[in-house]
Amino acid sequence: MKNSKAVDRDELSRRAALSSDGQAEVQLPCPDLAPTLEFFIGRLGFRIESIFPAEQPTVASLSGHGLRLRLAAGEGDPGLIRLPCQEPGPPDERTLVAPNGTRIELTWVDPPVEIPTLSEAFLVTRREGGPGESEGRAGMVYRDLIPGRLGGRFIASHITIPQGGPVADWTHFHKIAFQLIFCRRGWVRVVYEDQGDPFVMTPGDCVLQPPRIRHRVLESSSGLEVIEVSCPALHETLADHDLVLPTGRALPGRDFAGQVFLRHVASETPWLPHGETGFERRETGVGQASGGLVGARVLRPAGARTLDSPAHHGELLFGVVLEGAAVLECRGKHRLSACDAFVIPAGEAWALRHCEPGLALLEIRAPAGC
Repeated sequence: MKNSKAVDRDELSRRAALSSDGQAEVQLPCPDLAPTLEFFIGRLGFRIESIFPAEQPTVASLSGHGLRLRLAAGEGDPGLIRLPCQEPGPPDERTLVAPNGTRIELTWVDPPVEIPTLSEAFLVTRREGGPGESEGRAGMVYRDLIPGRLGGRFIASHITIPQGGPVADWTHFHKIAFQLIFCRRGWVRVVYEDQGDPFVMTPGDCVLQPPRIRHRVLESSSGLEVIEVSCPALHETLADHDLVLPTGRALPGRDFAGQVFLRHVASETPWLPHGETGFERRETGVGQASGGLVGARVLRPAGARTLDSPAHHGELLFGVVLEGAAVLECRGKHRLSACDAFVIPAGEAWALRHCEPGLALLEIRAPAGC
């Protein structure tokens, strides 16, 4: 015999199925219908869908701007409506109040990406004893690699998917200045708008995701680990429920806000001498694909145990240890192990000492080559 809660759930499901073709409404309290109707219709461009009773009406349903409202007598919070506009006007004129008390916030249809002012800092972020993990979307687990996020200008995350298999993701895109993903452990199958069939990223591979490119994570191995770096730190992720991926097209040179999609395959990329340092590097091509906004490369010892680096003059120099260990020398000495990260402010020289032969360091600079 079902308990009452189960019966209630079944009843609700049945009712929802029966009314699936109807139009859902948001009800707002409205003690005086006439002036409120005049406001929503005359000023905001809504239209009446139903009204009753005919004589001295007290209830009306309105539609407009992708929204359906029901104005009816009663008490409660009059609500807040965010209304997109091409030109919302000055900030102090973007809030309207309807006669029933409903607040209307005028917002941009497509607000521009805001890049906060850089707040420089020297940071060392350790996997052990550092910021804890937090649950993100689609079953992903995030660990912050740049606490404070340099004033909100940059974010770097160590992302894991503990359980492998299909990923509960959907087609989406990000409103960003740049974003790159680097695979550290495991594998992940992904698909991108106009970039051909889905493909698999394995350790050392990375992608540059240009602004607004639609994409989707399809499945992964257990214990997948990736490093994600984006600007700005706070940015919107928007779903695109209408686009089906893959699109059936391969347009590798398609322009996305001055950038192109890049898939870097580590196994197909040679190691090059890193000057006369006794290190070698593997370039990813991110700098060219991003139009110089950001660059990424992997460094490793090729006989040397020390790497001296001159001061940079850009906005970001971020490093994360992929494998092995070393001692970072900058404002003291800091022992680094796998998945530890650091940020070096502009104008400060730094060095890696006592580098293990198996050391691998992902170095990201913005702008590229700074």
